[in-house]
Amino acid sequence: MGEILKSLKAAVWFMFLTFPIMVIKVNPIEDTVVWRWMNMVYIGVGIFFLSFLWRFMLARRDRGKKAEESGKARMPIGQRIAEEPKIKYPAIVLVGIFALSIPFWADMYNTNIMTNVLIYVMLGLGLNIVVGLAGLLDLGYVAFYAVGAYAYALLNHHFGANFWVILPMAGFLGAAFGVTLGFPVLRLRGDYLAIVTLGFGEIIRLVLENWNEFSMGPSGIANIDRPPFFGIKMDLFQKTDFMYYVVLVLAILTIIAVTRLKNSRIGRAWIALREDEIACQAMGVDRTKTKLMAFALGATWASMAGVVFAAKSTFINPPSFSFWESVLILVIVVLGGMGSVVGVILGASIIILLPEYFRQFSEYRMILFGGAMVLMMVFRPTGIVTAMRQKYTIHK
Repeated sequence: MGEILKSLKAAVWFMFLTFPIMVIKVNPIEDTVVWRWMNMVYIGVGIFFLSFLWRFMLARRDRGKKAEESGKARMPIGQRIAEEPKIKYPAIVLVGIFALSIPFWADMYNTNIMTNVLIYVMLGLGLNIVVGLAGLLDLGYVAFYAVGAYAYALLNHHFGANFWVILPMAGFLGAAFGVTLGFPVLRLRGDYLAIVTLGFGEIIRLVLENWNEFSMGPSGIANIDRPPFFGIKMDLFQKTDFMYYVVLVLAILTIIAVTRLKNSRIGRAWIALREDEIACQAMGVDRTKTKLMAFALGATWASMAGVVFAAKSTFINPPSFSFWESVLILVIVVLGGMGSVVGVILGASIIILLPEYFRQFSEYRMILFGGAMVLMMVFRPTGIVTAMRQKYTIHK
């Protein structure tokens, strides 16, 4: 009964606040006032049910936390670390068949959208190494994305460099920039680290925008070559399909590499660094090497994704690598689940696909997006797919 009264109070208060906007309509031309009382009824009923649902979900979340804590307290020590859910092989096969068949039944527009999803999967998994595993908040991640894109665009524009030659070179170049960023911020953490990385990203963007002799300035670079396939000439549709398969292969390699890194010794060191940096160092983990490895590997995948983006779009300019791109990639990681490979894939699919296929709600896109993020942070703060530690069974 108490929850119903609280929801009723919230509905009445919201009706009072929105009364001048939703009920009163003044027509200055005809000098009339229209009273729309039904709007107040709709608002009151809607807020009442939403408030009641909100309180019900909060109570359910609190009960679940208490049950989980009491269950952990009764479990033996060897079973307190949860086992990460395994993905069944039939599901992997079905997803693989679906991904391979997209160019056969989808038009060029949808194929391009799916290519964008795969590019953001690469970016999200790269940032997942830095933020999700190592716990280093990087707000300038888009700088490494820009490094790879401009490396291929400039070399292709001036020297006609081949895509397949520049792709691995861009990975090494991105790693070098990651180490360059990592050294000055080794002693920083939290908000200070975020501010420094944000400044690094903005420096890269401003240099590209104002150094006309080097980067063509705001005009950008056009007519970038797409990846060739043994010299075979292809039309626009064939190039789009081939580009999709190239990005698909690179995304699969990224998934395999990040998964192996997560379960490796360096991956466990990243997780330990994220949980407690002082305890991690006390256990003998080289903090400097671990942080630099995270920055370097994360930047490697971002730089390679930049090469793919430049080849796909055939045109790049500095606004393509703004601060909001870093925010978007970070949202993908947080929404999907920090440290979770499957979660990042789902997060990239949701963030990229929903705005494209629901363009009729473009006016309310940011409202819906903000509301979804609030709900996620309240009811699912660990993301869509929670990254759990591996289970280690202790036998007596």
